[in-house]
Amino acid sequence: MTELFALALWASLCLRLARNAFSARLPSVMRKIRQGVVPAMFVVAGFATFTQAHSMPGPAHAGAGHQDRASLVEMRRDGISLDEAVSRAQQQYRARVVRTDVHDEDGRKVYVLKLLSDDGRVFTVRIDAATGRMR
Repeated sequence: MTELFALALWASLCLRLARNAFSARLPSVMRKIRQGVVPAMFVVAGFATFTQAHSMPGPAHAGAGHQDRASLVEMRRDGISLDEAVSRAQQQYRARVVRTDVHDEDGRKVYVLKLLSDDGRVFTVRIDAATGRMR
Protein backbone atom coordinates (compact mmCIF):
# COMPACT_ATOMS: atom_id res chain seq x y z
CA MET A 1 0.00 0.00 0.00
CA THR A 2 2.85 2.41 0.71
CA GLU A 3 4.06 1.89 -2.85
CA LEU A 4 0.65 2.85 -4.17
CA PHE A 5 0.56 5.97 -1.98
CA ALA A 6 4.07 6.98 -3.05
CA LEU A 7 3.14 6.53 -6.71
CA ALA A 8 -0.01 8.61 -6.30
CA LEU A 9 1.96 11.33 -4.53
CA TRP A 10 4.58 11.31 -7.28
CA ALA A 11 1.94 11.50 -10.01
CA SER A 12 0.21 14.38 -8.26
CA LEU A 13 3.48 16.28 -7.93
CA CYS A 14 4.36 15.71 -11.58
CA LEU A 15 0.94 16.92 -12.67
CA ARG A 16 1.21 20.05 -10.56
CA LEU A 17 4.65 20.85 -11.96
CA ALA A 18 3.51 20.22 -15.51
CA ARG A 19 0.34 22.25 -15.01
CA ASN A 20 2.33 25.21 -13.72
CA ALA A 21 4.91 25.01 -16.51
CA PHE A 22 2.56 24.47 -19.44
CA SER A 23 -0.78 25.79 -18.22
CA ALA A 24 -0.87 28.66 -20.68
CA ARG A 25 0.07 26.60 -23.74
CA LEU A 26 -1.17 23.03 -23.30
CA PRO A 27 -4.36 22.78 -21.20
CA SER A 28 -6.01 20.20 -23.43
CA VAL A 29 -2.93 17.98 -23.45
CA MET A 30 -2.70 18.08 -19.66
CA ARG A 31 -6.37 17.19 -19.35
CA LYS A 32 -5.79 14.13 -21.58
CA ILE A 33 -2.79 13.13 -19.48
CA ARG A 34 -4.77 13.45 -16.27
CA GLN A 35 -7.65 11.46 -17.73
CA GLY A 36 -5.57 8.69 -19.29
CA VAL A 37 -2.11 8.31 -17.82
CA VAL A 38 -2.85 8.82 -14.14
CA PRO A 39 -5.52 6.07 -13.92
CA ALA A 40 -3.23 3.78 -15.88
CA MET A 41 -0.45 4.42 -13.36
CA PHE A 42 -2.78 3.47 -10.52
CA VAL A 43 -3.68 0.23 -12.28
CA VAL A 44 0.00 -0.61 -12.82
CA ALA A 45 0.80 0.18 -9.19
CA GLY A 46 -2.04 -2.07 -8.06
CA PHE A 47 -0.77 -4.97 -10.13
CA ALA A 48 2.78 -4.43 -8.89
CA THR A 49 1.79 -5.08 -5.29
CA PHE A 50 -0.42 -7.98 -6.36
CA THR A 51 2.40 -9.74 -8.23
CA GLN A 52 4.83 -9.13 -5.38
CA ALA A 53 2.45 -10.76 -2.92
CA HIS A 54 1.97 -13.80 -5.15
CA SER A 55 5.68 -14.32 -5.70
CA MET A 56 6.28 -14.98 -2.00
CA PRO A 57 6.07 -18.58 -0.78
CA GLY A 58 2.85 -19.42 0.99
CA PRO A 59 2.26 -21.62 4.01
CA ALA A 60 2.63 -25.36 3.59
CA HIS A 61 -0.60 -27.23 4.20
CA ALA A 62 -0.61 -30.69 5.71
CA GLY A 63 -1.44 -33.37 3.16
CA ALA A 64 -1.05 -31.05 0.20
CA GLY A 65 1.26 -33.55 -1.53
CA HIS A 66 4.15 -31.21 -2.18
CA GLN A 67 7.59 -30.91 -0.68
CA ASP A 68 9.20 -27.86 0.79
CA ARG A 69 10.83 -25.71 -1.90
CA ALA A 70 14.13 -25.58 -0.04
CA SER A 71 14.39 -29.37 0.02
CA LEU A 72 13.58 -29.58 -3.70
CA VAL A 73 16.25 -27.03 -4.55
CA GLU A 74 18.74 -28.83 -2.33
CA MET A 75 17.93 -32.16 -3.99
CA ARG A 76 18.40 -30.70 -7.47
CA ARG A 77 21.68 -29.09 -6.49
CA ASP A 78 23.23 -31.91 -4.47
CA GLY A 79 21.26 -34.92 -5.67
CA ILE A 80 20.52 -37.74 -3.27
CA SER A 81 22.67 -39.34 -0.62
CA LEU A 82 23.71 -42.97 -0.54
CA ASP A 83 21.32 -43.59 2.37
CA GLU A 84 18.43 -42.15 0.37
CA ALA A 85 19.39 -44.29 -2.64
CA VAL A 86 19.48 -47.44 -0.48
CA SER A 87 16.09 -46.62 1.03
CA ARG A 88 14.50 -46.04 -2.37
CA ALA A 89 15.92 -49.25 -3.86
CA GLN A 90 14.80 -51.36 -0.90
CA GLN A 91 11.28 -49.96 -1.13
CA GLN A 92 10.97 -50.40 -4.87
CA TYR A 93 12.39 -53.93 -5.11
CA ARG A 94 11.24 -55.16 -1.67
CA ALA A 95 14.72 -56.52 -1.13
CA ARG A 96 17.64 -55.91 1.22
CA VAL A 97 20.76 -54.06 0.08
CA VAL A 98 23.80 -56.26 0.74
CA ARG A 99 26.52 -54.21 -0.99
CA THR A 100 27.05 -50.62 -2.12
CA ASP A 101 29.64 -49.08 -4.42
CA VAL A 102 30.11 -45.56 -5.71
CA HIS A 103 31.34 -45.28 -9.31
CA ASP A 104 32.26 -42.38 -11.55
CA GLU A 105 30.62 -42.85 -14.96
CA ASP A 106 31.29 -40.11 -17.52
CA GLY A 107 31.94 -37.59 -14.76
CA ARG A 108 28.73 -38.42 -12.87
CA LYS A 109 28.52 -40.11 -9.49
CA VAL A 110 26.53 -43.35 -9.67
CA TYR A 111 25.54 -45.60 -6.76
CA VAL A 112 25.73 -49.30 -7.60
CA LEU A 113 23.62 -51.37 -5.21
CA LYS A 114 23.33 -55.15 -4.89
CA LEU A 115 20.05 -56.30 -3.43
CA LEU A 116 18.95 -59.72 -2.20
CA SER A 117 15.25 -60.61 -2.10
CA ASP A 118 13.61 -63.02 0.34
CA ASP A 119 13.30 -65.67 -2.37
CA GLY A 120 17.06 -65.49 -3.16
CA ARG A 121 17.03 -63.30 -6.26
CA VAL A 122 19.90 -60.81 -6.66
CA PHE A 123 19.31 -57.38 -8.18
CA THR A 124 21.93 -54.89 -9.31
CA VAL A 125 20.62 -51.34 -9.40
CA ARG A 126 22.42 -48.22 -10.62
CA ILE A 127 21.19 -44.89 -9.25
CA ASP A 128 22.36 -41.55 -10.60
CA ALA A 129 23.38 -39.53 -7.53
CA ALA A 130 22.54 -36.18 -9.14
CA THR A 131 18.99 -37.02 -10.29
CA GLY A 132 18.02 -40.07 -8.21
CA ARG A 133 17.01 -41.95 -11.36
CA MET A 134 17.31 -45.73 -11.19
CA ARG A 135 18.68 -47.84 -14.03
